[in-house]
Amino acid sequence: MLSKIEITAVLEVLTGMHIGGTNEFAAIGAVDSPVVRDALSRLPMIPGSSFKGKMRTLLSRNYSSSLMPVEIKVDPDIVKRLFGDSNDKKYRRSRLQFTDSILSNLDEIKAKGARRATEVKFENSIKRLTSEANPRQIERVIPGCRFEISIIYNINSDEQRDEQILEDFKAVADGFRLIEYDYLGGSGTRGYGKVKFGNIDLKPVFGDIDEELIDKCRAVLGE
Repeated sequence: MLSKIEITAVLEVLTGMHIGGTNEFAAIGAVDSPVVRDALSRLPMIPGSSFKGKMRTLLSRNYSSSLMPVEIKVDPDIVKRLFGDSNDKKYRRSRLQFTDSILSNLDEIKAKGARRATEVKFENSIKRLTSEANPRQIERVIPGCRFEISIIYNINSDEQRDEQILEDFKAVADGFRLIEYDYLGGSGTRGYGKVKFGNIDLKPVFGDIDEELIDKCRAVLGE
């Protein structure tokens, strides 16, 4: 029997965050590198693929006994079972499902005096030998913006024991902390993309799940 637990959190941007989108029409003077946006609301968003990829990379580095695996087929076992693996002889479906997250507090941002949820940062790269400048404009989500994070954890009662489920949730908790001390999006080594998580919680959303197990998983996430 399949059961599902929803993990929720609020991601707050602490420094300008750039997750790149596409500029379908690049008029003269347009931003060189815009952020990705929801197609309907045009609000900045965090694609589930970006969040998943960042968490997987950091957990692979954390749980590997040596350097971070170059290929996902040699990721640690706990990473494969959480994020899936199509390279094993036995196909593994991802236990985690990530969703896109759209900016949730635009009105609050505007009430604080911001005209919009993004800024344009002008940058220059300089060739050392010729001193030739290469200016560019990068759009960033401004500090204070918040995104509602939702991750579904799938339980197949025929395969997963309580001890392994708790181990999985410990890894998810590690993933949140690792992202906080790393960055999300591009140019993190230059100060972009520092974030923090709040209101991390979970709830069963499908199937019968023991309440004691839910309490233990919640405690692991809150450590």
